Amino acid sequence: MTSSGSQNSHRIRYGMVGGGEDAFIGAVHRIAARLDDRFELVAGCLSSDPERARRSAEAIGLNSERSYPDYKTMASTEALRDDRIEAVVIVTPNHLHVPVARAFLEAGIHIISDKPLAAKLQETEGLLELARRQDRIFALTHNYSGYPLIRHARHLVSQGDLGKIRVIQVEYAQDWLTEKLEDTGQKQAEWRTDPARAGGGGCLGDIGTHAFHLACFVSGLTPEALLADLSTFVEGRPLDDNVHLLLRFSEGAKGMLWASQVAPGNENALRLRIYGEKASIEWAQEHPNSLKFTPFGEPPRLLTRGGSQLSDAAARMTRIPPGHPEGYLEGFSNLYSEIADTIIARRQGKLPDGEVMFPDLKDGILGMRFIESVLKSNEMGSVWVPI
Repeated sequence: MTSSGSQNSHRIRYGMVGGGEDAFIGAVHRIAARLDDRFELVAGCLSSDPERARRSAEAIGLNSERSYPDYKTMASTEALRDDRIEAVVIVTPNHLHVPVARAFLEAGIHIISDKPLAAKLQETEGLLELARRQDRIFALTHNYSGYPLIRHARHLVSQGDLGKIRVIQVEYAQDWLTEKLEDTGQKQAEWRTDPARAGGGGCLGDIGTHAFHLACFVSGLTPEALLADLSTFVEGRPLDDNVHLLLRFSEGAKGMLWASQVAPGNENALRLRIYGEKASIEWAQEHPNSLKFTPFGEPPRLLTRGGSQLSDAAARMTRIPPGHPEGYLEGFSNLYSEIADTIIARRQGKLPDGEVMFPDLKDGILGMRFIESVLKSNEMGSVWVPI
């Protein structure tokens, strides 16, 4: 087991499963984890292909002794080391998220998993109980919740500046799957359009879940029901590539969600608009350093990251003065810092600061319920179903 002396470092030792050669998101996680010098990568199973895993470990300077051929060996071996990893980052295709998480939870290791939580909802049965029994953190990297102005938007809603919420509109549009890219051997397109690895949702699971989480996170409302219309516009693709939804939230709010990966001219166009009785907010991920806030009957106000008019919730997520852009990597790293605060507090037998927050296992399970409800509604001919 880990000796107490091995936990004195301010850096948290972590391992990674997945994220090897040609895996965009693995490199993003590694950068985000290191940005605030809170984590150190010391072990990994970077690919299910042993040779690819070896090459990937060598490329990033990972000690060959702790480059493992499979995740089960990694979990069991690391659990017995005095300098064991404290957390594992899971950046595999969706179908492996839960099996990998279970193995490391059983080894007493904290989990940081990419989204969605699983390929299918039923895979998650018993996962919450296991995490509680092992007293381990389970974080899900819905990274857009770490942007400073998203935290400020949430603050504005929670303190009543918008009044009672009436309408939520969220969209996430991309164009990279406009043609059948998966047939060219492009690895990221291949697994995201394969039901065996991605699960029942294509665009739905990949980016629709991000849009759904963002709407819930900022509004603070509970999603209650939805009506879905899924499309597969590219011939021969087995999963959806376009999603249209109507949503009903608690307190009478209504919502619309559009997610598409076949929308030419859109690179990573995640946008959120929330309208209340007194005011509205509007934010776009491609322009993350500004938030439009418009009280009814008044000129729009452009709030900028780092400005003196922002809340403490936004200031906590801000590193550099206004006018110096922060974006995707910094927002991602904010989640890692919040997770680090929680792990360090656990080391010391304390609770983290009350302002610390990050998406967790409950958010992941809600996301899987969302996917299952969308699939059910669509299969039934686009009818209202509960979430």
